[in-house]
Amino acid sequence: MRGEDAQQEAMFSYVSPEKRVPMDHPLRPVREMVDSILKELSPRFARLYSNLGRPSIAPERLLRALLVQVFYSVRSERMLMEQLDYNLLFRWFVGMEMDEEVWDHAVFSKNRDRLLNHEIAEAFFARVLKIAKPYLSDEHFTVDGTLIEAWASQKSFRPKDEDDSSSGTPREADFHGERRRNETHQSTTDPDCRLYKKSKGSEAKLSYLGHVLMENRNGLLVRTMVTQADGTAERDAALLMAWKISGNQPITLGGDKNYDTRDFVDTLREMKITPHVAQNNTHRSSAIDGRTTRHQGYEISQQKRKRVEQSFGWMKMVGLLRKVKLRGIRKVSWWFTFVGAAYNLTRLRRLRAEAEA
Repeated sequence: MRGEDAQQEAMFSYVSPEKRVPMDHPLRPVREMVDSILKELSPRFARLYSNLGRPSIAPERLLRALLVQVFYSVRSERMLMEQLDYNLLFRWFVGMEMDEEVWDHAVFSKNRDRLLNHEIAEAFFARVLKIAKPYLSDEHFTVDGTLIEAWASQKSFRPKDEDDSSSGTPREADFHGERRRNETHQSTTDPDCRLYKKSKGSEAKLSYLGHVLMENRNGLLVRTMVTQADGTAERDAALLMAWKISGNQPITLGGDKNYDTRDFVDTLREMKITPHVAQNNTHRSSAIDGRTTRHQGYEISQQKRKRVEQSFGWMKMVGLLRKVKLRGIRKVSWWFTFVGAAYNLTRLRRLRAEAEA
């Protein structure tokens, strides 16, 4: 018997979002890990809010909503709120009831300084690593950097001594034929970004550099960092991140040819870290010699180090970092770290599933 195409809306629903999400949905183990992390961070959140006044949006809900934004590549907070209004999966993950009203997208902007900052992102990232401890290597690591395009146009890159106040309105920028350098020019939109190109022949863009330190066993990120873009930033950030994890036991640090410089390799050896960077023999001699390359571990590090590109690919294409929609190095740093934590959560879900299989 053919059913009727009834169009009348039901006034009540007795099925909660929890029952609508399948038990084998990939977000369920992620939600479990996130809830345990946010429970540990609850005392820290409490210190950020006053005991008086009107209750705000729970910080746990704001962070869960941002994780959903990363996982599903929702390109703006405005669209995130639109999705949260009718997407039952999003409502379930954030912790909202069926009929609960969503908040305004401006709540995220107002919480940039108090809650959505680098300190909270670092704390969240550290607790993800605490869960991931059984899967982490404490001996073999890889470092790499990637270009993050800034949220600023090329026309905003103007001479630092330029003054448009006399005309009342900014003049149209015409930089054709003009030699522009970071020493003399600066973006009026995002003064922290720098004009930079990652390789010869590529286009120079207003950018930041994002750096990660990855452990080689399962490809999990153990350190993240954002710096201004310049020629030595990758090596400087690598030394700083390696110093933070170096202890009494010997470790190895892999990297691409960009890290094959005499100063970098010698500094690693002074830190009791074995350099496993790729040899750069183009028109010069490499700082890595047979003392390192003859060991089987060096070959393994060269194979493992390529996995770091997977994290960059995920963070840019899924985590909205190809062109970051925040301005200022502090805001870009917190988002880069938060997206790195989200990447680790997706890796952990797979690793746990494989261990239980």
